Amino acid sequence: MTKKAFPLRISADVLAAIQRWADDDLRSLNAQIEYVLRDALVKQGRVKLVQKVLTEVMEQDESGKQPD
Repeated sequence: MTKKAFPLRISADVLAAIQRWADDDLRSLNAQIEYVLRDALVKQGRVKLVQKVLTEVMEQDESGKQPD
């Protein structure tokens, strides 16, 4: 999978909350933001089932635990 850099403007409070969440899940801040975005896309039906399966595999690889 290719990755693309993207500047993100985000409030300090939201960023701090995501950083705490990332720390709890042993992820980097960047990986946590990507996880949240992918999860929202899957829940809203914005990605195909194949992409959802790949997302779940990637989640497992990043965290070392099974996806929910």
